[in-house]
Amino acid sequence: MSMVQEFKDFALRGNVVELAVGIVIGAAFGKIVSAFVDHIIMPLVGLVAGGVDFTNLFISLDGSEHASLAAAQEAGAAVLGYGAFIQSLVDFLIVAFAIFMAIKAINSMKKAEDEKEEEAPAEDPQLVLLREIRDNLQK
Repeated sequence: MSMVQEFKDFALRGNVVELAVGIVIGAAFGKIVSAFVDHIIMPLVGLVAGGVDFTNLFISLDGSEHASLAAAQEAGAAVLGYGAFIQSLVDFLIVAFAIFMAIKAINSMKKAEDEKEEEAPAEDPQLVLLREIRDNLQK
């Protein structure tokens, strides 16, 4: 089997295609969540926290004062941008919660399907009685 044929068999296998689709959807979902956090959640959190802009929270490691994170970076100062970390943490928590809820919903649907399969229809009592009569007649 040629290398090209092996690659084709690998690439067209169902799991690989499903994984690729999952990655593309995950990337798009990540962008949606980031926009949600950046433009809706964090401004509300900043407003509740007294008008703080989390994207502009930083510590200058050289001790110099800068008006903003962008100004500090433009000046070449070494900075710890902990506001960006807080925002990324909120992004992660929202994504993790959304994935948790999706998996929980999928598991509950699977559980409902499993319960349907386990519930075998009860046999007709007349059929059971007829079987017993047949077995007794055979003896």
